[in-house]
Amino acid sequence: MASRAGGDGKEPINEQVVANTYANMRTEMNQLYTKITELEMEVSEHSLVIGAIEPLDPTRRCYRMIGGVLVERTIKEVLPAVHRNKEGLEEVVSRMKEALEKKKKEITEFELKYKIRIRKGDGNAEEDVTMKEASAQGVLVGPAGGSRA
Repeated sequence: MASRAGGDGKEPINEQVVANTYANMRTEMNQLYTKITELEMEVSEHSLVIGAIEPLDPTRRCYRMIGGVLVERTIKEVLPAVHRNKEGLEEVVSRMKEALEKKKKEITEFELKYKIRIRKGDGNAEEDVTMKEASAQGVLVGPAGGSRA
């Protein structure tokens, strides 16, 4: 019977398993958000590079980092590669956005199935969550000077 709580596609059997599954799903969704943001920044950097070198003379020398090695090339050799890399990144971002939408839908269905609601009311609870998040990020948070009466 204990195998029913495992990841074999069966129904979670108690509240703790449901809560852990939900937390894992939320973590996966946050990781997708983070990775998408990271890749969008790279796409933006590629656009900046393309915008900077496109108007220049194609025979002009430029340098490109390939596998940690700085290589001297001409703009006419580098520009197509930068365009290909940018297009590849954009394709990956679009696939990751699709995966994110699928994960959001999965989380919504899970919330409906197990009647999960996120509580946002008690000011002290929000403060505790903020302090936990801050400590999880390696930031020390203490009480503000004299704020407790």
